[in-house]
Amino acid sequence: MQTTLAVLFALMAAVSNALATVLQRYAARTVPLSVGLGPALIGELLRKPVWLAGFGAVIAAALCQALALLNGELSLVQPLFILELPFALFIGGMVLRRRLPRRGWLAVGCMVVGLGMGLWAASPSPGVDRPRTEVWAMALPSCVVAVLLLLAVAVRRPAGRLRAACFGLGAAICYALTAGLLKDATQVWNTDGVAAFFTSWQTYGFALVGVAAVFLLENALQSGPLVASQPALTLGDATVSLTLGVTVFEEQLRGGWFVLPMLLGALLVVCGAFILVRVPLIHTLVAPDAPR
Repeated sequence: MQTTLAVLFALMAAVSNALATVLQRYAARTVPLSVGLGPALIGELLRKPVWLAGFGAVIAAALCQALALLNGELSLVQPLFILELPFALFIGGMVLRRRLPRRGWLAVGCMVVGLGMGLWAASPSPGVDRPRTEVWAMALPSCVVAVLLLLAVAVRRPAGRLRAACFGLGAAICYALTAGLLKDATQVWNTDGVAAFFTSWQTYGFALVGVAAVFLLENALQSGPLVASQPALTLGDATVSLTLGVTVFEEQLRGGWFVLPMLLGALLVVCGAFILVRVPLIHTLVAPDAPR
C-alpha cells in the first residue's frame, strides 16, 4: 500500500512540476522584454494569474514529493521524476495548441518503457527511515566535491555541449541530494513533530541545496543545447538518487541478471531523452528565449 502511495504521489509531483513549467513559461513569454531582470520582472509576473497558478503548482509538487518520499524509497520515487519532461510536453501541447510529432511519441514510449523496466529490475526494498549522522557526514561532502569539480570544468569552457552537460550533471546531483534531505526531514516531521522539523538541519539543508539545483539548471539551459544538458540531468538525477538510496538510506536493489534489464532500461531512457530534446516544443517550454 505504501509503495502504491509513493508512486501515486511521485507521479502527481511530476505532473505538478510539468504544469508549473508550462504555466510559468507561458506567463514569462507575455512579459515585455524591456522589463528585463530584477524587481520589475517579479512585479510583472506577480500580476499574472497564470504565473501565480504556476507557483501554486510548484508548491503542490513539493508537497506531493514530500508525501511520496515519506511513503516510499528514494530509489523508487526520484527516478519517476524522469516523466516530468513528457508530462510537460503533453500539457504544453494542449496549452500552446501544438501537436507532438511522431518522433516525440517514440521518445516518450522509450522513456516510459525504459523507466518501467529499470524500476522493475531494481525493485528497491525499504531501508532505514533516518540515516545515521556519520553517513550524512560522508555523503554530503562527496556530493559537494563532485558538484564543485563539475563547476570547475564548466566555468573554464566556452558555451557549448560540455559546459551545459557539466552544469546539468551538477544540477542532477543537487536535485538528488535535495530529495534525500527532504526524505529525512519528512521523517523528522512524522516522528518528532512540526517544531523538530523546523529546527532540524535537514530542513534547511534541502532548502539550500534546492536553490543551488535551480541555479545550476538555469546555467545549464543558458550554456548550451538541451541535447547536452537534459540527458545529463535526467540520467544523473536517477543515478545519484539510486546511489544515495543504497548508501545513505540502506535500500536494497536486486542484483545478478537483473542488472542487465536495469542497464537496458537506462539506455532506453537516455535514447528517449536524446530524441525528446530535439522536439521544437521542448525548446519553447524549457529553454530560455533567444535574444530578440
